[in-house]
Amino acid sequence: MVFFVWGAVIYFKERTPPQNSAEVYTVAKQWMWKFEHMEGQREINELHVPVGRDVKMIMTSQDVIHSFYVPAFRIKQDVIPGRYTVAWFRATKPGTYHLFCAEYCGTSHSGMIGSVVVMEPKDYEAWMGGGGNQPLAVTGEKLFSELGCVTCHRSDTQGRGPNLVGLYGKPVLLEDGRTVTADENYIRESIVAPTAKIVHGFKPIMPTFQGQISDEQLNALVAYVKSLGQSQSTETGGKSMAAATPTTPVAGDEHGNRCC
Repeated sequence: MVFFVWGAVIYFKERTPPQNSAEVYTVAKQWMWKFEHMEGQREINELHVPVGRDVKMIMTSQDVIHSFYVPAFRIKQDVIPGRYTVAWFRATKPGTYHLFCAEYCGTSHSGMIGSVVVMEPKDYEAWMGGGGNQPLAVTGEKLFSELGCVTCHRSDTQGRGPNLVGLYGKPVLLEDGRTVTADENYIRESIVAPTAKIVHGFKPIMPTFQGQISDEQLNALVAYVKSLGQSQSTETGGKSMAAATPTTPVAGDEHGNRCC
Protein backbone atom coordinates (compact mmCIF):
# COMPACT_ATOMS: atom_id res chain seq x y z
CA MET A 1 0.00 0.00 0.00
CA VAL A 2 2.87 2.37 0.75
CA PHE A 3 4.40 1.79 -2.69
CA PHE A 4 0.96 2.07 -4.33
CA VAL A 5 0.20 5.43 -2.70
CA TRP A 6 3.72 6.68 -3.40
CA GLY A 7 3.48 5.60 -7.05
CA ALA A 8 -0.02 7.07 -7.43
CA VAL A 9 1.10 10.46 -6.12
CA ILE A 10 4.02 10.52 -8.57
CA TYR A 11 1.78 9.36 -11.42
CA PHE A 12 -0.88 12.03 -10.91
CA LYS A 13 1.76 14.71 -10.46
CA GLU A 14 3.42 13.62 -13.69
CA ARG A 15 0.15 13.47 -15.63
CA THR A 16 -1.25 16.82 -14.41
CA PRO A 17 0.45 19.92 -15.85
CA PRO A 18 0.85 22.78 -13.36
CA GLN A 19 -1.88 25.38 -13.75
CA ASN A 20 0.38 28.15 -15.04
CA SER A 21 2.41 26.05 -17.45
CA ALA A 22 3.52 27.65 -20.70
CA GLU A 23 1.78 26.00 -23.65
CA VAL A 24 3.24 24.75 -26.91
CA TYR A 25 0.94 23.31 -29.58
CA THR A 26 2.47 20.38 -31.44
CA VAL A 27 1.51 18.70 -34.71
CA ALA A 28 3.26 15.43 -35.54
CA LYS A 29 3.30 14.14 -39.12
CA GLN A 30 5.32 11.75 -41.23
CA TRP A 31 8.10 12.51 -40.51
CA MET A 32 8.54 15.71 -38.56
CA TRP A 33 7.56 17.63 -35.45
CA LYS A 34 5.91 21.04 -35.86
CA PHE A 35 5.77 23.33 -32.81
CA GLU A 36 3.98 26.63 -32.29
CA HIS A 37 4.41 28.77 -29.20
CA MET A 38 1.62 30.91 -27.81
CA GLU A 39 3.62 33.96 -28.91
CA GLY A 40 3.31 32.69 -32.49
CA GLN A 41 6.88 31.48 -33.01
CA ARG A 42 6.95 28.32 -35.15
CA GLU A 43 9.59 25.59 -35.30
CA ILE A 44 10.16 22.28 -37.07
CA ASN A 45 12.08 19.46 -35.36
CA GLU A 46 13.53 21.89 -32.83
CA LEU A 47 11.86 23.18 -29.69
CA HIS A 48 13.30 26.12 -27.75
CA VAL A 49 12.32 26.45 -24.08
CA PRO A 50 13.67 28.45 -21.14
CA VAL A 51 15.28 26.69 -18.22
CA GLY A 52 13.22 26.39 -15.05
CA ARG A 53 9.78 26.85 -16.68
CA ASP A 54 6.92 24.37 -16.69
CA VAL A 55 6.04 23.57 -20.31
CA LYS A 56 2.78 21.92 -21.37
CA MET A 57 2.83 20.16 -24.74
CA ILE A 58 -0.63 20.03 -26.39
CA MET A 59 -0.14 17.47 -29.15
CA THR A 60 -2.02 15.94 -32.06
CA SER A 61 -1.07 13.91 -35.13
CA GLN A 62 -1.81 14.77 -38.73
CA ASP A 63 -1.70 11.15 -39.93
CA VAL A 64 -0.77 8.12 -37.79
CA ILE A 65 0.09 7.50 -34.14
CA HIS A 66 3.44 8.98 -33.13
CA SER A 67 5.12 9.19 -29.72
CA PHE A 68 6.83 12.26 -28.23
CA TYR A 69 9.92 10.98 -26.40
CA VAL A 70 12.70 12.96 -24.73
CA PRO A 71 14.85 10.43 -22.83
CA ALA A 72 16.71 13.08 -20.80
CA PHE A 73 13.40 14.40 -19.45
CA ARG A 74 11.97 10.94 -18.71
CA ILE A 75 8.81 11.69 -20.67
CA LYS A 76 7.08 9.75 -23.44
CA GLN A 77 3.55 10.39 -24.68
CA ASP A 78 1.63 8.97 -27.64
CA VAL A 79 0.43 11.58 -30.15
CA ILE A 80 -2.87 10.52 -31.70
CA PRO A 81 -4.76 11.78 -34.76
CA GLY A 82 -8.14 13.40 -34.13
CA ARG A 83 -7.54 14.45 -30.53
CA TYR A 84 -5.09 16.11 -28.16
CA THR A 85 -2.78 14.37 -25.75
CA VAL A 86 -0.76 16.26 -23.17
CA ALA A 87 2.69 15.97 -21.64
CA TRP A 88 4.64 18.42 -19.50
CA PHE A 89 8.16 18.93 -18.28
CA ARG A 90 10.46 21.44 -16.63
CA ALA A 91 13.99 21.52 -17.98
CA THR A 92 16.48 22.20 -15.20
CA LYS A 93 19.75 22.50 -17.10
CA PRO A 94 20.61 24.44 -20.30
CA GLY A 95 21.66 22.33 -23.26
CA THR A 96 20.39 20.46 -26.31
CA TYR A 97 18.51 17.21 -25.76
CA HIS A 98 17.45 14.55 -28.24
CA LEU A 99 13.79 14.21 -29.27
CA PHE A 100 12.56 10.96 -30.83
CA CYS A 101 9.38 9.42 -32.16
CA ALA A 102 9.06 6.24 -30.10
CA GLU A 103 6.14 4.72 -32.06
CA TYR A 104 6.79 3.03 -35.42
CA CYS A 105 5.08 5.38 -37.88
CA GLY A 106 6.28 4.32 -41.33
CA THR A 107 9.33 3.77 -43.49
CA SER A 108 11.17 6.89 -42.30
CA HIS A 109 10.31 6.44 -38.62
CA SER A 110 13.97 6.42 -37.64
CA GLY A 111 14.41 9.84 -39.23
CA MET A 112 11.65 11.48 -37.17
CA ILE A 113 14.04 13.05 -34.72
CA GLY A 114 14.66 16.51 -33.36
CA SER A 115 15.99 18.36 -30.36
CA VAL A 116 14.86 20.39 -27.39
CA VAL A 117 17.06 23.44 -26.87
CA VAL A 118 17.00 24.61 -23.26
CA MET A 119 18.13 28.22 -22.90
CA GLU A 120 18.74 30.71 -20.13
CA PRO A 121 15.67 32.98 -19.74
CA LYS A 122 17.40 36.08 -21.17
CA ASP A 123 18.70 34.11 -24.17
CA TYR A 124 15.26 32.62 -24.72
CA GLU A 125 13.59 36.04 -24.63
CA ALA A 126 16.12 37.32 -27.18
CA TRP A 127 15.43 34.33 -29.40
CA MET A 128 11.67 34.72 -29.06
CA GLY A 129 11.86 38.42 -29.90
CA GLY A 130 13.69 37.75 -33.13
CA GLY A 131 10.58 37.08 -35.22
CA GLY A 132 7.61 39.21 -36.19
CA ASN A 133 5.00 36.56 -35.47
CA GLN A 134 1.59 37.38 -34.06
CA PRO A 135 0.30 35.48 -31.00
CA LEU A 136 -1.51 32.23 -31.69
CA ALA A 137 -4.75 33.49 -30.13
CA VAL A 138 -4.72 36.54 -32.41
CA THR A 139 -4.46 34.23 -35.42
CA GLY A 140 -7.37 32.25 -34.00
CA GLU A 141 -9.43 35.41 -33.53
CA LYS A 142 -9.01 36.31 -37.21
CA LEU A 143 -10.02 32.79 -38.26
CA PHE A 144 -13.01 32.96 -35.90
CA SER A 145 -14.22 36.01 -37.80
CA GLU A 146 -13.32 34.79 -41.30
CA LEU A 147 -15.13 31.47 -40.82
CA GLY A 148 -18.29 33.25 -39.65
CA CYS A 149 -18.18 31.82 -36.11
CA VAL A 150 -18.73 35.29 -34.67
CA THR A 151 -22.24 35.51 -36.14
CA CYS A 152 -23.56 32.71 -33.91
CA HIS A 153 -21.22 32.65 -30.92
CA ARG A 154 -21.96 36.08 -29.51
CA SER A 155 -21.38 37.45 -26.03
CA ASP A 156 -25.07 38.38 -25.63
CA THR A 157 -28.25 36.31 -25.50
CA GLN A 158 -29.01 36.75 -29.21
CA GLY A 159 -26.49 34.19 -30.45
CA ARG A 160 -27.64 30.91 -31.98
CA GLY A 161 -24.61 29.21 -30.45
CA PRO A 162 -23.29 29.07 -26.87
CA ASN A 163 -21.44 32.07 -25.46
CA LEU A 164 -17.74 31.13 -25.47
CA VAL A 165 -16.48 33.83 -23.09
CA GLY A 166 -15.10 32.12 -20.00
CA LEU A 167 -15.98 28.68 -21.38
CA TYR A 168 -12.59 27.00 -21.05
CA GLY A 169 -12.23 24.77 -18.02
CA LYS A 170 -15.89 25.11 -17.01
CA PRO A 171 -18.56 22.37 -16.85
CA VAL A 172 -20.96 22.25 -19.79
CA LEU A 173 -24.48 20.77 -19.55
CA LEU A 174 -25.38 18.77 -22.65
CA GLU A 175 -28.79 18.15 -24.19
CA ASP A 176 -28.68 14.48 -23.13
CA GLY A 177 -28.21 15.44 -19.47
CA ARG A 178 -24.49 14.75 -19.25
CA THR A 179 -22.00 17.32 -17.96
CA VAL A 180 -18.56 17.58 -19.52
CA THR A 181 -15.57 19.84 -18.92
CA ALA A 182 -14.69 22.31 -21.66
CA ASP A 183 -11.05 21.33 -22.12
CA GLU A 184 -8.94 21.42 -25.30
CA ASN A 185 -10.41 18.18 -26.64
CA TYR A 186 -13.98 19.38 -26.07
CA ILE A 187 -13.32 22.62 -27.96
CA ARG A 188 -11.58 20.75 -30.78
CA GLU A 189 -14.41 18.23 -31.09
CA SER A 190 -17.00 21.00 -31.09
CA ILE A 191 -15.30 22.48 -34.17
CA VAL A 192 -14.78 19.32 -36.23
CA ALA A 193 -17.80 17.31 -34.99
CA PRO A 194 -20.27 19.85 -33.56
CA THR A 195 -23.17 17.40 -33.30
CA ALA A 196 -21.23 14.98 -31.08
CA LYS A 197 -22.06 16.94 -27.90
CA ILE A 198 -25.01 19.33 -28.19
CA VAL A 199 -25.13 22.01 -25.48
CA HIS A 200 -28.39 22.14 -23.54
CA GLY A 201 -30.77 24.75 -24.93
CA PHE A 202 -29.23 24.92 -28.40
CA LYS A 203 -30.06 23.23 -31.69
CA PRO A 204 -27.55 21.17 -33.76
CA ILE A 205 -27.21 23.76 -36.52
CA MET A 206 -23.44 24.30 -36.52
CA PRO A 207 -21.70 22.96 -39.66
CA THR A 208 -18.62 20.80 -39.35
CA PHE A 209 -15.18 22.14 -40.20
CA GLN A 210 -13.67 18.68 -40.53
CA GLY A 211 -11.30 18.70 -43.51
CA GLN A 212 -11.85 22.41 -44.13
CA ILE A 213 -9.18 23.75 -41.79
CA SER A 214 -5.68 22.50 -41.02
CA ASP A 215 -4.47 21.23 -37.65
CA GLU A 216 -2.51 24.48 -37.26
CA GLN A 217 -5.66 26.54 -37.83
CA LEU A 218 -7.56 24.31 -35.44
CA ASN A 219 -4.89 24.90 -32.80
CA ALA A 220 -5.24 28.66 -33.30
CA LEU A 221 -9.02 28.50 -32.87
CA VAL A 222 -8.68 26.43 -29.70
CA ALA A 223 -6.10 28.89 -28.33
CA TYR A 224 -8.45 31.80 -29.08
CA VAL A 225 -11.45 30.20 -27.38
CA LYS A 226 -9.27 29.42 -24.35
CA SER A 227 -8.16 33.05 -24.18
CA LEU A 228 -11.70 34.43 -24.04
CA GLY A 229 -12.49 35.73 -20.59
CA GLN A 230 -9.10 34.83 -19.13
CA SER A 231 -7.38 37.32 -16.89
CA GLN A 232 -4.42 37.39 -19.26
CA SER A 233 -4.62 39.68 -22.24
CA THR A 234 -5.90 37.97 -25.38
CA GLU A 235 -3.25 39.95 -27.19
CA THR A 236 -0.61 37.66 -25.70
CA GLY A 237 -2.71 34.55 -26.08
CA GLY A 238 -2.80 33.72 -22.38
CA LYS A 239 -0.14 31.36 -21.05
CA SER A 240 2.93 32.33 -23.01
CA MET A 241 6.37 30.92 -22.31
CA ALA A 242 7.72 34.27 -21.18
CA ALA A 243 4.87 34.80 -18.72
CA ALA A 244 4.93 31.33 -17.20
CA THR A 245 6.32 30.91 -13.73
CA PRO A 246 7.71 27.78 -12.09
CA THR A 247 5.28 26.01 -9.77
CA THR A 248 5.40 22.49 -8.40
CA PRO A 249 8.45 20.41 -9.30
CA VAL A 250 8.06 17.48 -11.68
CA ALA A 251 7.95 13.93 -10.47
CA GLY A 252 11.44 12.48 -10.21
CA ASP A 253 13.73 10.47 -8.04
CA GLU A 254 15.06 11.47 -4.63
CA HIS A 255 17.83 13.44 -6.33
CA GLY A 256 15.44 15.54 -8.41
CA ASN A 257 16.60 13.99 -11.69
CA ARG A 258 13.28 14.28 -13.47
CA CYS A 259 14.48 16.38 -16.37
CA CYS A 260 18.10 16.97 -17.17
